Amino acid sequence: MLFSLVVFGALSLLTPLLTRLIGRRVFLVIALLPAAVFGWLLTLLPEIVAGGVVTERVEWIQALDVSLAFRLDGLALLLSLVVTGVGALVLAYCTWYFRDDEPALGRFAALLLAFAGVMLGLVTSDDVYVMFMFWEATSVLSYLLIGHYTGRRESRGAALQALTVTTFGGLAMLVGLVLLTVEGGTTSIAELVANPVTGVVGEWGIALVLIGAISKSALVPFNFWLPAAMAAPTPVSAYLHAAAMVKAGVYLVARLAPGYADLEVWHPIVIALGGLTMLVGGWRALRQYDLKLLLAHGTVSQLGFLVLVTGFGTRDAALAGVALLTAHALFKSALFLVVGIVDHAAGTRDWRKLSGLGRRMPVVATIGFVAAASMAGVPPLLGFVAKEGVFTSLLEAGTATADGGPAAGWGWLALVLAFLGSVLTVAYSVRFVWGAFWTRPNCAPTPLHREPAMVAASPAVLAAASLVAAFTIPFIEPLYTSYADELPGPEEYHLALWHGLEPALWLSLAVFALGALLVWGRAKVARMQASLPPLIDSGRGYLGVVSAIDRFAAAVTTAIQYRGLAGYLGMIVLVFIGGLGVSALVNTAWPGSVRLWDYPAQPFLALVMGIAAIAAAVVKQRMTAVLLVSVTGYGLVLIFGMSGAPDLALTQALVETIVLVVFVLVMRRLPKQIATTHPPVHRFGRALIGALAGTVMGVIGFIALGARTAPDIVDGLAERALEAHGTNIVNVMLVDLRAWDTLGEISVLVAVATGVASLIFISGRTGGAPRLDERPNRRNRLRPVPETASSIGGARPRLADVEGESDAAAEAAATRQTWLLAGRTLSPRRRSILIEVLVRLLFHPAIVVSVFLLFVGHNAPGGGFAGGLLAGLALVARYLAGGRFELGEAAPIDAGHLLGTGLLLAAGTATSSLFFGLAVFESSWFETEVPLLGTISIGTSTLFDIGVYLVVVGLVLDILRSLGAEVDRQQEENELEQNGAETEVRA
Repeated sequence: MLFSLVVFGALSLLTPLLTRLIGRRVFLVIALLPAAVFGWLLTLLPEIVAGGVVTERVEWIQALDVSLAFRLDGLALLLSLVVTGVGALVLAYCTWYFRDDEPALGRFAALLLAFAGVMLGLVTSDDVYVMFMFWEATSVLSYLLIGHYTGRRESRGAALQALTVTTFGGLAMLVGLVLLTVEGGTTSIAELVANPVTGVVGEWGIALVLIGAISKSALVPFNFWLPAAMAAPTPVSAYLHAAAMVKAGVYLVARLAPGYADLEVWHPIVIALGGLTMLVGGWRALRQYDLKLLLAHGTVSQLGFLVLVTGFGTRDAALAGVALLTAHALFKSALFLVVGIVDHAAGTRDWRKLSGLGRRMPVVATIGFVAAASMAGVPPLLGFVAKEGVFTSLLEAGTATADGGPAAGWGWLALVLAFLGSVLTVAYSVRFVWGAFWTRPNCAPTPLHREPAMVAASPAVLAAASLVAAFTIPFIEPLYTSYADELPGPEEYHLALWHGLEPALWLSLAVFALGALLVWGRAKVARMQASLPPLIDSGRGYLGVVSAIDRFAAAVTTAIQYRGLAGYLGMIVLVFIGGLGVSALVNTAWPGSVRLWDYPAQPFLALVMGIAAIAAAVVKQRMTAVLLVSVTGYGLVLIFGMSGAPDLALTQALVETIVLVVFVLVMRRLPKQIATTHPPVHRFGRALIGALAGTVMGVIGFIALGARTAPDIVDGLAERALEAHGTNIVNVMLVDLRAWDTLGEISVLVAVATGVASLIFISGRTGGAPRLDERPNRRNRLRPVPETASSIGGARPRLADVEGESDAAAEAAATRQTWLLAGRTLSPRRRSILIEVLVRLLFHPAIVVSVFLLFVGHNAPGGGFAGGLLAGLALVARYLAGGRFELGEAAPIDAGHLLGTGLLLAAGTATSSLFFGLAVFESSWFETEVPLLGTISIGTSTLFDIGVYLVVVGLVLDILRSLGAEVDRQQEENELEQNGAETEVRA
């Protein structure tokens, strides 16, 4: 299983590239993967049906007993077949559904394939926390797929709504899982079901888990997000919201039912909410004119039906429930795909504008009719077989209740709710067929666009499967019973297309009759629906809650930030002083002795840093303040260096220099003087707050240094570093012992780079800094410069900026020797030949040293972070000396590519260890003897460090092209506009 999931992930990453090469035919290529996994799963059927279980386990987080554990039993195999089988057909359908000009087609294909892999991992995971990771991943991918049309507000709103609801349910479920695993002493789902947690902890734990299940499966009161999600492309609706993601909640209920159906909290949630959802969804489906919304509300209804039946807790109900799950996946995904065809052909989904499609699209109409008949439970289709089983199992449970059985009345309630919901199902199934394909009197036939014949292949296969499965149910049933036999009940009932004149058949006939009555009186039903107020409208409740939160947040923000940035920071610092200051005052564990310094220079450095910090707060010029702040940073460099921490000193020096450059770049857009328009007020109060904050921080540090009670761990770090093939303890901790922390930190760096660029770039931010050949040749501003003998490397003619310069200055700029590629693009006033020479001489050695620091960091001061910073400083020097075009020539690459590659490489080492049979992020090494060089040792931690290096370089490059090159471009445009306006005024 793990190998299949890795292949899903790898192919998803390659899909955008494949899309560029072969276009929408990429869907046929990637569909081969779920189809192949489907075929492999079929080979496991004999073993699973015979009672066997296929397991796979890789140790992951041993301290928490979390493993990459996967388990294929009857239920997991059934859901895996649904996920891969329907997934392959939906992906193939996309080949003819989408046009060549579909926006972001590669991204969509990659996300849909990734979702198939994530869903496969969810239904096969045996570890609760691994399952939860896949669970949340489905929410994120669903959000991205629903919001595929990013330019539409409707799509963005629906995606955010779905993410909010399902994430809220997921967080509640996580708390429940923690309760169950802590009390149960295991993270294995199979063991938690075999040995269920009971008592108060079990009741609360399972209730919280069920909240996650019903939110994912859109049960009341979370039913509103699924109809809104119909803003997604039709293949998303057919796969995620009919066959796959919404089944996750049903799967979880079915998975836990054998162990927890007897808990008191179970039936009120599963049966009451499931039945209510079935009625609410069916009732609202009868009011829809949009075919897709009709199916969406019908899906809500059917999901309630599935939760009611699979969670009922008896063997026969479970048997019927998994059959109904299969039938629903087949007919509902087929119906959504049919709606997609109708929408493309007719240009609308509003059935009031459709007429005559049944005669003009006979194949599509036949597919839709068969699928809708299965949804209504019409024989001889799988939907009928499943619904007969549901009625029989609930009748048996009601009879057992009458005799004093353990269900205590839930059987009859479930039967009544299922019966009424089935009546509504028949009515909206007829409404769908009649609305989509009927010929209406006094209505002209709807004009149609010709659709490729192959677009109907996938829904045809799904509809045909509903028919074939009903006749072959004796061969399919053993897979269902391999799960159903885990629940209590006599193993006598079997699924069949014909059971004779049994009570369930009469109930089915009554359902058809009442459903036909609703169709016959549809006008009266519509008037009654219009006259009734919406008694249950969770969507309005959601909007009300969101609006209330927005108003509350605005009120709190106004109250806290009404004085601007200074007031906001003051509030934060006051809370810090009040919270930690009180804790420090009541503290009784003060250190027994005080050591003022470790070496004589330490207090002197501290004094200088303190004076610089105070001066930075009182000076009037921004540049002076920045330089004084840097004094404190470089003072810390000296303290680290003198304290025997060369790694920290080197990194601090490089970081301080980068930060100084960033400050300078930002201040180009700010006034030189601080607070020239609004001078600061309450100086004494601000000074008092600052002094108190510093005092509290110092006291807390003093207390913390003397609060150690456990033995120092530093003595064991050297041995641990040697185990990781390194002698530099700091670097080994970063890339090996604490690799998870470092991965999180570089992820934050990527987020920072993205945020900075988003604030600066007005439109698209793809690409790198501008190159020389991209420099515009504006009239009266730039003129070609003839190539001279002094030009380096026989370079092509450059452009000289002569705006505002005298002829003599322009000629001097044209003839001056160029030490950098873009040197002549700068005005003579901004050029320094000394700086150009220094940068020319130092750039390449700096890059070489940065690579040296990268590879020696495991055994000497350095590492990927320090090396990346040095390389970034080299790029900073090129930019400061030669401008934005020099940056483009020095690093002609998209910073986003560097960031993504580095993050992917660092994260990839987490899974690469698995190929060596190791835990995630456990290092593996390759050593060999090389003549002259000696022993060469390369490990996964080295690759991780290279990823860190690339992320840091990408971050610096992204900041330079954002705060540097882009700001330069905007300033040039502003200057051109001002000069143009002045010219017009003079004219």
